[in-house]
Amino acid sequence: MRDDGPMPEMRDIATRDDVIRLGQFLKLADVVAAGSDAKVLLAEGAVSVNGEPEARRGRQLVKGDVVSVGPHQLRVT
Repeated sequence: MRDDGPMPEMRDIATRDDVIRLGQFLKLADVVAAGSDAKVLLAEGAVSVNGEPEARRGRQLVKGDVVSVGPHQLRVT
């Protein structure tokens, strides 16, 4: 029996535009319910983009970027 915890989950999140702000992306992916929730997550250092810690809610994401929040890995598509 394995006790490694949950494997990271990669989900593709489709966006309408070529660019989306990180706070909007977190809401679209159902990671947070509101922008204020995203602000808290970012302030805690719980979010990274392409492996780099990110604290800016307005960070612009493009297709192919990978956002990590806890066990979740979310790819912008």
